[in-house]
Amino acid sequence: MSDPQRTAGVPRVLVVDDEADLRELLELTLVGMGLDVDCAGDLAQARALLARHAYALCLTDMRLPDGEGLELVAKITELHPNTPVAVITAYGSAENAVAALKAGAFDYLAKPVALDSLRNLVRAAVQTAPLAAEAPAQQSSAADPARDLLGDSAVMREVRASILRLARSMAPVAITGESGSGKELAARLLHRSGLRAGQPFVAVNCGAIPEALMESEFFGHRKGAFTGADQEREGFFQAASGGTLFLDEVADLPLPMQVKLLRAIQEKRVRKVGATIEEPVDVRIVSATHQDLAQCVTAGRFRQDLYYRLNVIELRLPPLRERQDDIPALAEAILARLSKRAGLAQAPRLASVTVRYLCSYSFPGNVRELENILERALAFSNGEVINVEDLGLRPAVSDAQADERAPLPEGAAAAPAAGRPVRVGEDGIPDALPDYLDKLEREAILRALEKTRHNRTAAAKLLGITFRALRYRMQRLDIH
Repeated sequence: MSDPQRTAGVPRVLVVDDEADLRELLELTLVGMGLDVDCAGDLAQARALLARHAYALCLTDMRLPDGEGLELVAKITELHPNTPVAVITAYGSAENAVAALKAGAFDYLAKPVALDSLRNLVRAAVQTAPLAAEAPAQQSSAADPARDLLGDSAVMREVRASILRLARSMAPVAITGESGSGKELAARLLHRSGLRAGQPFVAVNCGAIPEALMESEFFGHRKGAFTGADQEREGFFQAASGGTLFLDEVADLPLPMQVKLLRAIQEKRVRKVGATIEEPVDVRIVSATHQDLAQCVTAGRFRQDLYYRLNVIELRLPPLRERQDDIPALAEAILARLSKRAGLAQAPRLASVTVRYLCSYSFPGNVRELENILERALAFSNGEVINVEDLGLRPAVSDAQADERAPLPEGAAAAPAAGRPVRVGEDGIPDALPDYLDKLEREAILRALEKTRHNRTAAAKLLGITFRALRYRMQRLDIH
């Protein structure tokens, strides 16, 4: 064990391993980095040291004479949540590494331990102790919904809380969710909330890279490695060094590239195309896909071992239809940004019926679709207020339902609710659903006009829509 005399303010590291030679190598390396080190040969010694000292980092082997390293990971996570734990696994033991990360380990090293990888891990880990005191301020800033992931619904508050918890770990995170639900925004917030915030964030669309160029794009190439390689080039892994590599639509990777990616993630080393030696890389992997990766594995389109490497921790983003309470705030924020980009002095406001109309829509394209709808509406609006007709959408429910289900006049027909069968002819099938809905809408408007003696203002009020919306529908349906 090292000299018990300590230097004030110097981080202290606990090394737990039953191999004396490896303990000595790790201790010498860490002392060379200016750290104080305590060593233990088994779980009992480690527990005794943890009871007496606070540590900035614990390095532990997975297999110890009196138990498993996972026991130590769980104990430290429970009693010393601000102390990161890194595990040392046997070569090629992917299952152990994944199990440790799921148990709460900060990161892992594979035997034989590469000293450059060890130094990279330690530099990142020892920053967590000072951050513990700053955690409240950091969390309040990162959790501000105005920064990225907008919405104050319970499900979005839980998503942001999960991101803050995951930010302190180096474990790979798989973000799942439908297209347009904000997976890249979540990945960026995860990056900015963690220890790598000041380092690069590199986003890669795996489905947009030609298969022939994938290896070069990911790992780089040497000059002359292939025709057209007139200079040496860094790949995505090197560009993200020290930071986060975000693999979007990872399910689109071809199987040969999945093999190479798996090795890079496991060994934390890459070989440039045309090179003979591997070089270490220090990146955190965050992946995303709108597909079900487990089904892709079953279908043979995605490697099971890579799936377990990427899917250590899963973060699910809910579709917009599951958080409709967030739509008003989202719409206002998007309108403000679009108006500023368009050079408008003030963003137009959303009419109250427009907000209810938006909240009744299912948004299959999620937040991205909402943004597209509002961008179009901004172009068609009068610059002061955005009405329903500016959206250019057919409602998911009738206008009367969107406007607090205002009743139609007696005898007026309403559009069928979503999911209710539509019956027209004897065969029970309409010739064309849009025409059928237009017919119902036309009949309702005509009856309202008849009841109000063709007073359009009164008819609009009776139908529960704005005068402008009624005028728009009358023009569209050719009602004079």
